[in-house]
Amino acid sequence: QVQLVESGGGLVQAGHSLRLSCAASGSTFSSYTMGWFRQTPGEERDYVGRINWSGGTTYYADSVKGRFTISRDNAKNTVYLQMNNLKPEDTAVYYCAAKLFDRAAYDYWGQGTQVTVSS
Repeated sequence: QVQLVESGGGLVQAGHSLRLSCAASGSTFSSYTMGWFRQTPGEERDYVGRINWSGGTTYYADSVKGRFTISRDNAKNTVYLQMNNLKPEDTAVYYCAAKLFDRAAYDYWGQGTQVTVSS
């Protein structure tokens, strides 16, 4: 019921910043918890963080806490991932995902956007 498209990825130097966007369409965007994940080639997909339906509550993986910030603009049907002080180990394909609050798994996924951090 939800279609997601990520954008904003690219090549950035270590210590610099990048902001990813995830545009949603379809069902009521504000009803969904939105998550960010990342994956390197041949590796499993890792959890980055999430934001609740109202945008008032966020959670982050320890590896990014203090550097990454998730926000959402329900009027624009968009969720953001602000990445500061990027490190080479942040290099990955970043995905946004959506789920209803009472579901264990994320039901909808974007196509991913590549983030490459050079040293």
